[in-house]
Amino acid sequence: MQSKESTTDKSEEQNGKAAILGLQHLLAMYAGAVAVPLLIGTGLNFNSEQMTYLISIDIFMCGIATLLQLTVNKYFGIGLPVVLGCAIQAVAPLIMIGTDKGVGAIYGSIIASGLFIVLIAGFFSKVKKLFPPLVTGTVITVIGLTLIPVAVEKMGGGLSKKPDFGEPTNLLLAFVTIALIIVIQVWGKGFLKSIAVLVGLVGGTLLAALFGKVDLAPVGLATWFHFPKPFYFGTPTFDFSSIVLMIIISIVSMVESTGVYFALGDITGKKVDEDDLKRGYRAEGLAVILGGIFNTFPYTGFSQNVGLVQLSGIKTRRPIYFSAFFLIVLGLLPKAGAMAQIIPEPVLGGGMLVMFGMVAVQGMKMLSKVDYENDKNLLIIAISIGFGLGFTVMPDLFYLLPETLRMFLGNGIVMSSLTAIILNVLFNGLKKKLS
Repeated sequence: MQSKESTTDKSEEQNGKAAILGLQHLLAMYAGAVAVPLLIGTGLNFNSEQMTYLISIDIFMCGIATLLQLTVNKYFGIGLPVVLGCAIQAVAPLIMIGTDKGVGAIYGSIIASGLFIVLIAGFFSKVKKLFPPLVTGTVITVIGLTLIPVAVEKMGGGLSKKPDFGEPTNLLLAFVTIALIIVIQVWGKGFLKSIAVLVGLVGGTLLAALFGKVDLAPVGLATWFHFPKPFYFGTPTFDFSSIVLMIIISIVSMVESTGVYFALGDITGKKVDEDDLKRGYRAEGLAVILGGIFNTFPYTGFSQNVGLVQLSGIKTRRPIYFSAFFLIVLGLLPKAGAMAQIIPEPVLGGGMLVMFGMVAVQGMKMLSKVDYENDKNLLIIAISIGFGLGFTVMPDLFYLLPETLRMFLGNGIVMSSLTAIILNVLFNGLKKKLS
């Protein structure tokens, strides 16, 4: 019979290992988690104080969102070792909304889309038929491809109108960052490989420091501690076209999360049934609503952490609880959030190019499941991607149309999504398994 002392020692050892694994999960998703507020904040020209709040509270809310999924009750929580983070596919749409309609419209559309997710959670299995790999793959590919020019502009040093744009030092920093990511991704092993982007950003920033291109002022100006503030950026506004756009993005995120849930169910040996999915969707929707209230962004299951569960072989939720706790603590420390701001734009651009390219590749992987012997599917993909990229590059095509129509038609992601959905239903119908 084990003594009480030995049982306690064993429990402490297990907690220590779980804490280390939790830290590993945090590091694996950290680059992706801070990338979204960094991109949106710089895209909307937020000042240093606003950026610090945005990044810190986003990290905090990643922890809260993860806890919502870990905790199982009658109404929400899938109870799998899943980590929630910001949906990268929301970056371009949110920058568009903020630029055209203001920051209030960003958070109004996020809150509305979160409510939508909660309301449709019960019957999303029926709606999900509208989003087979043919549709979701096309949309995610378009999102990745439309973001790549943003990354390339950052590689040059920011806005192309800046006097130092394309300076050799900027290009060196960007390409060294990309090279570091490639080296770690190709030759790194295990955990190191899973944080290739983070290593690239840190290495690029250290090199930039040697050139005197790292500004530590945001860290010095940031306070040591703060609390989340509801509606920090002002009162949300509810613009119809912005809400429709975010609902589309949220549905794509739900489809992605479904894949994460089933993958984790398979790894942990848990059968994921309809009730599990309902609770998972509701938790995600609640996290999105809270994101809108506290001025962060939509949340979704992070696929990179699925790989870590597989690699570590630890299939319990305990490490993820630690990860959520670490995220919450980090989010309450503004200086930690401000650290992300010291990354120079060319370094960030190099990391972004890889991440956005990977978003596009993820979409292409989904498209690999499509039946290409069916010529109609080729036509659907061709037209949807053509609309998505073409209308994003040349929104002035619809300049003479009414403003409401212009908002929809000039948004490549919305047009790509709607085109893929409508043509797929028209040509393939609502079969059990659409491809």
